Amino acid sequence: MFVELQKGMGLQPGTFNAVIAHETVVISMINSNADLQRYLFLFIGGNYSRILSGVHRTATNFDVQRAFTAHQLFTCLTTASHTFVFVEHDATLYDGAWDMITPISSALLEISRESTVILYSPTLDRAFRALIRDANRVYFLSVPEELKRGNSYRPVHCCCSSVCQNEKQKTLERWSVV
Repeated sequence: MFVELQKGMGLQPGTFNAVIAHETVVISMINSNADLQRYLFLFIGGNYSRILSGVHRTATNFDVQRAFTAHQLFTCLTTASHTFVFVEHDATLYDGAWDMITPISSALLEISRESTVILYSPTLDRAFRALIRDANRVYFLSVPEELKRGNSYRPVHCCCSSVCQNEKQKTLERWSVV
């Protein structure tokens, strides 16, 4: 099952993918992709999530787990049995637990044999760079032009069709892989 999240960005089954992008890009990718709503989807967040509040939770197969330490993240990963595993990177998990980088990176690679794994971060930091060494693909997604110009672009956060029709939602084809 090949899932195209954006033109030029496809996720192959059984791969470990790293994505560096603005939050609105990732929220829109998750919300607008019907394929991701069809399969078992696990969202793992850390101490603070930048995107979870914007993700529609209308799919019945959308699970959320929170990891407040690197050890809890490792446990979430080793017990995951979903088709898609989305991990929102939180660098604070590794404060005082740098020794967990290698086991977590290995766990991401291991579960990618059975699932499609996405490790997401809005920026590159030391921990994220160490985690993605074994990734099959690394995607740097550009910021939409609307955000660069400072327009009032907002991702759609609701499920109400009357409100959604009034929003200026842009298509993913305008966002490109850098």
